[in-house]
Amino acid sequence: MTLRRRRFLQLATSAVALPALSGTALAQNYPTRPVKLIVTVPAGGSPDIIGRLIAQWLSEKLGESFFVENKPGASTNLGTELALKAAPDGGTLLLAMSSNAINPSLYHHLKFNFLQDAVPVASIATIPLVLDVNPGVPAKTVAEFIAYVKANPGKINLASGGSGTPLYVAGALFRMMADLKMVDVIYQGEGAAMPDLIGGRVQAMFGVMPASLGYLKSGKLRALAVTSAKRQELLPDVPAMAEFLPGYEANGWYGIVAPKGTPAAVVDKLNKAVNAALADAATRKRFTDLGCDVFTGSPADFEKFIRAETDKWAKVVKFAGIKAD
Repeated sequence: MTLRRRRFLQLATSAVALPALSGTALAQNYPTRPVKLIVTVPAGGSPDIIGRLIAQWLSEKLGESFFVENKPGASTNLGTELALKAAPDGGTLLLAMSSNAINPSLYHHLKFNFLQDAVPVASIATIPLVLDVNPGVPAKTVAEFIAYVKANPGKINLASGGSGTPLYVAGALFRMMADLKMVDVIYQGEGAAMPDLIGGRVQAMFGVMPASLGYLKSGKLRALAVTSAKRQELLPDVPAMAEFLPGYEANGWYGIVAPKGTPAAVVDKLNKAVNAALADAATRKRFTDLGCDVFTGSPADFEKFIRAETDKWAKVVKFAGIKAD
């Protein structure tokens, strides 16, 4: 082998190794500046609560500020697009949730492909919804509520966050399975709907458990059912919807994803940090107290879960004939 050829091969080998080395070096120093965690609903809702808990942990453990930036709009598609089109350097992350698995079957002209453009980082939790009603509704059980709605077709308002949100899909599935006619009232997130639900301007909503618990305990709202397959420890006297409508299940979920191209070493570092948060007894209890079922795993595990959820909701959307706004 000539000296010139040997030198060429050495340079080529170095060039191939450089990206991996730079990615590793980046992970060792990461983060070197504040990191934005985009939450695609307004402040005050359940995703916002979850996002801020994780951001606080990451700030404390990784030595740099992780801060939540709320970017609501377009059934979570606005914030999702902003996050996935950000520089893939770990500086911008997205709090992914159920909507990201529902929207692909509802919106066919998005400027992103979630399964292709998002790099799964870490799952956080699954969470049931609760069928909340205003105390003025004369129904104490799901069966009584179904009878009440059927006696008043088209007159009972059901609040939701839009057709791509778990709140809407859970309600659509409920209406479909119980054969009900209700009026959809769309809000920019769960937090925005709560005042009207408490005030009686809307009569019902499928709310995510963390945002509903305080109002349920104070008596400002009444819980008729949870959307998980089984009853929840925090609401042991509240039945599962499946006890009235066999086969009904509509859980929400949360996790973190990054833009495509984010170095694998950075993804791995973040995954380990999030899993450490969920293994910490105090942090885990905070999630449990919010009604969350902690959900940990590798980035590959989370990717598999997201794909399964996307397939599941595509079938539900098609069967129910749900249309995007």
